Amino acid sequence: MAIQQAKVFVEDLQRGMFVSRLDRPWTRTPFALQGFYIRDLEEIRQLQKYCRFVYVDVAKTVGDVGVKLRKLTRAANEQIAAQKQAQVRGAPRRIPVAINCKPVQVKHDSYAPPEPARKEAAKAKQLHERIIQGMHEVMVQVKSDRPLPTAQVSQTVTQMVDSVLRSPDAYSWLARVREKDEHTYSHSVRASVWAVVFGRHIGLRRQELVQLGIATLLKDVGKLYLSDAVLKAEKRDPRDELEYRKFVDYSVKLLSADGNIDPQVVTIVHCHKEQHDGSGYPRGLRGGQIPVLARMCGIVTFYDEATNPRGAEFPLAPSRAVAQLYALRDCAFQEQLVLEFIQSIGLYPTGTQVELSTGELAVVVEQSHKRRLKPKVMLVTDANKKLLEKPQLFDMAADDDRKQSLVEKGKKSLRDAGFITILHDLDPVRYPQVDVAKVRDQYLFEQRLPAFIARFIPNR
Repeated sequence: MAIQQAKVFVEDLQRGMFVSRLDRPWTRTPFALQGFYIRDLEEIRQLQKYCRFVYVDVAKTVGDVGVKLRKLTRAANEQIAAQKQAQVRGAPRRIPVAINCKPVQVKHDSYAPPEPARKEAAKAKQLHERIIQGMHEVMVQVKSDRPLPTAQVSQTVTQMVDSVLRSPDAYSWLARVREKDEHTYSHSVRASVWAVVFGRHIGLRRQELVQLGIATLLKDVGKLYLSDAVLKAEKRDPRDELEYRKFVDYSVKLLSADGNIDPQVVTIVHCHKEQHDGSGYPRGLRGGQIPVLARMCGIVTFYDEATNPRGAEFPLAPSRAVAQLYALRDCAFQEQLVLEFIQSIGLYPTGTQVELSTGELAVVVEQSHKRRLKPKVMLVTDANKKLLEKPQLFDMAADDDRKQSLVEKGKKSLRDAGFITILHDLDPVRYPQVDVAKVRDQYLFEQRLPAFIARFIPNR
């Protein structure tokens, strides 16, 4: 059945959305109508008092946000249709299954609000370079059968966890942008960053964040024992697939032999390829049999492989990877954790190229953690897609607040206020002239930032 309603966390609600269902009975809220359009920020604030998430009718939602929701649900519906077509051809179909699996305890306010990314950027960059160097040393040691430098890696990951706790956006930048001198183990580094950002979001304890970060970083060390023919094959026959899956046991054996490695790290590595419905490997665990941190490791592994597929020159747009992940909820991955992960990185993670409703292209440079659909962006083209001589910073949430204030004061009508939204994210290959790494460095490391474009500032 095609998706008709979208589950939306209240902090991501926007004007024009049609709320058709709540996460609780309507009678327990002050909303008289069982279904209504969101017209202003006050209605969103009221929903935040009573609900954690709501269901939005995709067809009834109006404006730019309606266009975006219909695109996302269309992608998910195409995924469902493809699964049905695969079933017709005799291929197995991933069907959500009801499995006894306790909800994961989530504490969204466990940590202080994030510090600005620019404040943490220099420290995060140094740590990132040390992790890259540490992974290089790990690979050299494995190939030469010498002891792994795990104590050094653990220390660096611990510092990375503290950096992410201070500012997840600063580190997300380093995971999002693919550098020209990309290393073969960069997937593990990126996935480790996503894992810690994810863990921070749901309120894992610091020790668990360190365990998760180390496990995700080292989960693939056993792949060094695989032949290139098996490791790099685009399609594997059953025999090669069985050989490929041995990398998990190889990784476990390597890490178990190291006295510096926390046993919990080994457990995460051992279980990170298990799947919610029992179709994973190496032991076919399902649901609650899979440790929570291993479930999280599996999700971030899938997301990074989807956004940075092996052998592909350019990563996918985040929304396409999110649609693939969403289609696998309660099949490969626990639905609750899928939704929490999507919320943790936002629909438009830092570093994503987007097109605004005004036609300009921009790069997301920092999240608004209470309003994920209204981030800070760096405008890189004009409405005609011509590169700007100097990219300019635009805070979408602040712009929204100013315009809403004009509406509330009666100086502008809701229709004439000119609220700006993100139409959609972009596949990086579409506009190769946009240098995301340059935008990152300008935003994070230059002392002076360009001003807001004047026409975005409302008349006072």
